[in-house]
Amino acid sequence: MNLHFSGVIWHWVGPAPHYFVTVPEEGCIDLRAASKLVTYGWGMVPVRVTIGQTGWKTSLFPKDGGYIVPIRANVRKAEGLNEGDEVTVQLEVG
Repeated sequence: MNLHFSGVIWHWVGPAPHYFVTVPEEGCIDLRAASKLVTYGWGMVPVRVTIGQTGWKTSLFPKDGGYIVPIRANVRKAEGLNEGDEVTVQLEVG
């Protein structure tokens, strides 16, 4: 399963601060169905993410009935991204 969408990078401040992009609701419907087949616990969904020219493997985090994509520091640096930037995200589940 593949998804392609745009979203804004936001910053979660916590014990270990992270940056995320929220998957739009339309994509979450398909992800919920696929998650039953691929999740390894806690609702985490393994994916391959591509933003710009940078790709990496990670897992989607479930949040508020949807999913969020963690954006690693090395990806933000390689692509020149900051909080508030709109990005195009390509996800490949599995």
